[in-house]
Amino acid sequence: MDVLESPARQMTPEDYCKQKSSRSGSSFYVSFLFLPKLQRQAITALYAFCREVDDVVDECHEPDIARVKLSWWREEVARMYDGQPRHPVTRALQPMLQHFDLAQEYLLEIIDGMEMDLEHTSYPDFKSLNLYCYRVASVVGLLSAEIFGYRNRKTLNYARELGMAFQLTNILRDVREDAQRGRIYIPLDELERFQVKPADLNRPVTSDAVKALLQFQSQRAHEHYRKAFQMLPDEDRYPQRTGIIMANIYETLLNEIDADGYRVLEHRISLPPGRKLWLALTTLWREKRRQRQPQQSRAKQ
Repeated sequence: MDVLESPARQMTPEDYCKQKSSRSGSSFYVSFLFLPKLQRQAITALYAFCREVDDVVDECHEPDIARVKLSWWREEVARMYDGQPRHPVTRALQPMLQHFDLAQEYLLEIIDGMEMDLEHTSYPDFKSLNLYCYRVASVVGLLSAEIFGYRNRKTLNYARELGMAFQLTNILRDVREDAQRGRIYIPLDELERFQVKPADLNRPVTSDAVKALLQFQSQRAHEHYRKAFQMLPDEDRYPQRTGIIMANIYETLLNEIDADGYRVLEHRISLPPGRKLWLALTTLWREKRRQRQPQQSRAKQ
């Protein structure tokens, strides 16, 4: 290789995806570290894809240009399934198609979800918000479940529900940041019910009305975590351990928001990297122990 080549040209598609995923500081990336190599490469490439299309909407200030870029990504997904990807992310993801059942329509659905941010700045009710959450999060959960592996198709219901829980947690954590961008993901009829005006979400003040509204959002998110794990078949818990690690980190964040009195308008609440790693390690240890217990029970019979 020519020593004058730029670092960007020397970077492999896998390196690009790893950098894209780790740079975001996501709680998800910590959980990827404990996967076997092939699964880790696949989920990192999938997450990098999600980051790329999300960045189109977040970083492009001209909606028409953002639409053109998202259209390019739809074409790029088609090229990837035809074996002719151009972008580093799709070049990393394309070899994974022979190992995992990653439906093309799901990747397109993610792009459709991102495009909803160009069409809607708010949602009248939870039913309309639900479609957005499904596209940008539940579909990612379904693709992730395919990468992690499962035997019982009921696991897909768990993955769909868990994706919803993650997105609702994100909405609560980022409520002021999103409001400052002109986006409100809390249903408007719920703001009205709790007597909170959209402009209130731009102010670093936690009134009693705002606190009650955000507590209601948190309770809904907790309910989706509960439903998700009710749906997860025992035989697929260990294969889905990465999702369980994600869930433990995310619901711990939700618990921190609860304990802080829902003051997300006043400051950003997050977990330090060391705590995320500790949660990941302890969850992995617990799931390994849980997997061994039935085997030990059978051995004694």
